[in-house]
Amino acid sequence: MPHLFTRAIVRPPAATFAHGITSAAALGAPDLTRAAEQHAAYCEALISCGLTITTLPADPAYPDSTFVEDTAVLARGCAVLTRPGAASRAGEIVSMRAVLADIFPTLHEIVAPGTVDGGDVCEAEGEVFIGISERTNAEGARQLTDRLATVGIPARTIDIRKIPGLLHLKSGLTSLGNSVLVAAPEIAERPEFAGYQVVPIIPGEEYAANCVRVNDRVLIATGFPYLLANLQWMGFDPIELDMWEFEKMDGGLSCLSLRF
Repeated sequence: MPHLFTRAIVRPPAATFAHGITSAAALGAPDLTRAAEQHAAYCEALISCGLTITTLPADPAYPDSTFVEDTAVLARGCAVLTRPGAASRAGEIVSMRAVLADIFPTLHEIVAPGTVDGGDVCEAEGEVFIGISERTNAEGARQLTDRLATVGIPARTIDIRKIPGLLHLKSGLTSLGNSVLVAAPEIAERPEFAGYQVVPIIPGEEYAANCVRVNDRVLIATGFPYLLANLQWMGFDPIELDMWEFEKMDGGLSCLSLRF
């Protein structure tokens, strides 16, 4: 079964959350109380999908550290600790290294000058798409491709640096399994996606492209009726979650957990 997960690692937003990196300052500062409530609801949704949650303590030294997805790539038992592209996030790797070392017998790492954010890595139908972005460079993608090859996972790169509004590849791309992708209009017709059924995102619903297939459910941000109806028509049973406080900090649903 595609996207069969049993565990997830999460970290709640710290008191310094509002001091993180964002390109969405026009949306206003996040409300920490509401962010904590939204994060708790997110964790409950993962549990309802059958996952066991490991919750790491909030880390005020790293305001963006609630976005744990960026710190590692986990696929078919291959665990790769990343090297985030934002210098202010480099220290997040230290605590995640200790956590993953207790779970995976072998832990690989991206090393300088390579950089990789986990949000730029989308696994779909036995292959992986790696976004070349402001956070993930070609050397990091090369190292990750080599690591994934050791467990038989091929990888392809997609340069998104000139696409407005895409911080990471998964800001505009989600795999739902069964050769189905949800894609932002700027990348929906990429030749790399030939052979996939692409569910398009309409203007005004761009943020909804970052949804998450978790076993037999799909997590989707609230407020996007077109994609919601599309998913329901396709037979999915979506779980809608309020993500407004995380949207203010350039974060999405996939960003908040490492699922494996």
